Amino acid sequence: MTNIYEEVRIALYGIWHRRWLALGIAWLVCLVGWVFVAMVPNSYESKARIFVQTDNVLSDQIGVGNDGKRDIERVRQTLTSSVNLEKVIRATRLGDKITSDKQMESAVQGLGARIKVVSQQDNLFEISASSGSGGYTDVQNAKLAQDIVQKMIDIFREENLAGGRGEMSSTLAFMDQQLADRQKDLETAEQKRQEFEAKNTDLIPGSGSLGAKLESARSELRGVESDLLAAQSALASINGQLSGTPPTIMVPGVSGGAKGALAQAQSDLASMRARGLTDSHPDVIALKSQIASLSRQAASETGHVGGTPNPAYSSLQSIKADREASVVALQSRKASLQGEIGQLTGKQYSEPAVAAEAARINRDYDVLKEQYDKLLRDREQLRLRGQVESEHDAVKFDVIDPPSTPRAPTAPDRPLLLMLVLIVGLGAGCGAAFAVAQLRSTYTTTGQLERASGMPVLGSVSLTLTRQARALRNRHLKWFAGASAGLVAVLVVLLAVEFMKRGMVA
Repeated sequence: MTNIYEEVRIALYGIWHRRWLALGIAWLVCLVGWVFVAMVPNSYESKARIFVQTDNVLSDQIGVGNDGKRDIERVRQTLTSSVNLEKVIRATRLGDKITSDKQMESAVQGLGARIKVVSQQDNLFEISASSGSGGYTDVQNAKLAQDIVQKMIDIFREENLAGGRGEMSSTLAFMDQQLADRQKDLETAEQKRQEFEAKNTDLIPGSGSLGAKLESARSELRGVESDLLAAQSALASINGQLSGTPPTIMVPGVSGGAKGALAQAQSDLASMRARGLTDSHPDVIALKSQIASLSRQAASETGHVGGTPNPAYSSLQSIKADREASVVALQSRKASLQGEIGQLTGKQYSEPAVAAEAARINRDYDVLKEQYDKLLRDREQLRLRGQVESEHDAVKFDVIDPPSTPRAPTAPDRPLLLMLVLIVGLGAGCGAAFAVAQLRSTYTTTGQLERASGMPVLGSVSLTLTRQARALRNRHLKWFAGASAGLVAVLVVLLAVEFMKRGMVA
């Protein structure tokens, strides 16, 4: 540890002994470094945040929503495309000195490297652009960075939707062409089917006498089935009314006991149901409770209590018989028509070759018709989507944070560089003084001399200065201190100028 301490003292003494050399080299390095730092132009950065909504409530409601991921990817590509960057250059100060295509390509590449588009979320983007050209002042660079971001936003807002509408127009034109081709094919297939049916009138369904009979029988069968459903519904209605109508009624003034009261209550219940009252009605619930009580009383009574036949019940029985007869007749007619249709169908395909050809022609026609209908539906859906995008923009574009005005340069960090230059200059001066001390054959201590010579050193003679020498040394120290403080003062002045320039930009 003592040897290390001694070596440090020797090094420091060597540097201090050649302090003017160290100070001169420090001044030289600092001046060169500060000039170089001053020549580096400031770079200013402007940022903006935009929100791109790729879905639309109306589009989702009518089922013509777009692919959100595809739209977001299109936003990324649109913002940093070469075409847009070229427009930005021509619309800002960057295009003032560009006169050739090569210069434009170089400018586009340079601008692309200074522009960043970062997706903070799925629909939220941050656009940042920096400008640090040495040909412009700090104020001009700050304004240029802001103009670049603003121009990118303007171009995207103007052209993104227009591009989508142009794509939709070309797609609709293509669909119209496809529909026209399918319509021609469909007309050809229809004509071919008509010609085949004309040659095979008796064997093709729907044509000639056999086809007409089959179509007539099918039409009549549909009518009979409809009438049968109506008759069965009417019969069910009559059965419902019969279930709620008592066979006998009580004659006023004639006592009938519990059974008579039960019959009267059942008649009242049927009357309520005929008026449309449901089982949840309070009156119906009360009357059903009364009927249950009278039923228990009537079960305990003996003997027979007379009553008068109900005319309404007899009339409903007669109507029920008529409805049942109608249902039986319609069912019989339906079975007869089904047998007739089966016979006509068997005759219709008596020739297998004709039947197969007819099936093939009909199948081809049906396939073409299905394709045509699908294309027509797709075309109408695209047309509706185009109207939605035209009247209600499918891509909503909002500027969350407008382009910021740069207040301070983002690069370089000039105050830090200025201080680093001072540190490097001092280090270079000290290093040079130390190197010179090592190259010269001088010894600072007796121990160093003893180790170098290998002989014992008996002692050393101290330096004695006269009064004039001490005054001269003190004067030199003051000059050294002043020169050293001058380095710090120059650094302070440079820092003050830097912050003053930033205040002018702000």
